[in-house]
Amino acid sequence: MKPNSTSVRPRRGRRVLRTVLILLGVFILGFLAVGAYEYYRLQPAKHFQTPKVAVQPKGSSTPQLQQDVFNVLLLGSDARPGDTVFHTDSMMVVHVDLNKHQYSVLSLPRDTRVYVQGYGYTKLTSVNLLGDAKGGIDEGVRMTIQTVSDLTGLTINYYAMTNYSGLQAMVNALGGIDMNVPFRVVLTHPWYPQNKGKVITPGEHFLNGQMVAEVVHERDSLPQGDYSRQKLQEEAILGMARTALEPQNLPKLPAFVNSVPQFLVATNMSTEDMLSLALAVKSFDPNQVKYYQLQGASERLYDDVLRAYNDQIVLDPGEIRQVVEEFDPSATLPSSAAAMNSTGAAG
Repeated sequence: MKPNSTSVRPRRGRRVLRTVLILLGVFILGFLAVGAYEYYRLQPAKHFQTPKVAVQPKGSSTPQLQQDVFNVLLLGSDARPGDTVFHTDSMMVVHVDLNKHQYSVLSLPRDTRVYVQGYGYTKLTSVNLLGDAKGGIDEGVRMTIQTVSDLTGLTINYYAMTNYSGLQAMVNALGGIDMNVPFRVVLTHPWYPQNKGKVITPGEHFLNGQMVAEVVHERDSLPQGDYSRQKLQEEAILGMARTALEPQNLPKLPAFVNSVPQFLVATNMSTEDMLSLALAVKSFDPNQVKYYQLQGASERLYDDVLRAYNDQIVLDPGEIRQVVEEFDPSATLPSSAAAMNSTGAAG
């Protein structure tokens, strides 16, 4: 009996379905293979075998790079939308040792007295402004990084600069963060007028991006002024890390990291660098973090850039050496003479 047309179609349909399933299977396997390869390639032990070098101290020899050990300079500017020149409000170096799963944070006072070739003595916060005026944002960042490197003797491998609107956006992208506030904060100079006079009591608070930006900007109401503000900035970074690495947020981490560059003013970190670093700290423990501050004497000194006297922080060269030696044993420690020239401590 001759088969009718209806008896043939199901076979053709099955053949087509098998073909589609085979092609789909090949596609999925290929996708998984690429994903597995990318995951393997981004493993910190593979990715950070040879860290980048953004800047090293002037006059130092080529740094001996250690696998999976590097320094990241985080810069926060006071730029408002539309600003083309701005100061750096926060500067902290994060020393990452992936071999030992140890992380150290070194905060630098924004008002540290430094010497800038061709300009004279000024505050560290003003170096970025000088560079911006000279050659734009890239030059401002370059001059700031170089000044920090010369002051501390640290090789800076990676850097990232954001501003308060960028910080606010990153916190909001995480859905807000739990942030420890170690002391009473009164918002005396808020970014948003409606927040003036608000009080944040000591303890852990769930804060959105706007309030995180407000808290880390405050200085005048704090017990130790800028030193207390540095502590708040460290707590904000820690809160962001904790939130991003919570188990329920880990599936969102790649999307979040991919969105970070749009919140940054400048960086030499690729998206792959950021993803690999995120993989490295996925089992992050706050107890693994050590905090360091460079503290100095507040003096009223002449600012060659502003051509006026103002309050500046003069760091002690001996303390710089002592702190940096513990913070990063591989640092090219600045000589006392070099440190004195940088801070003006020689008199």
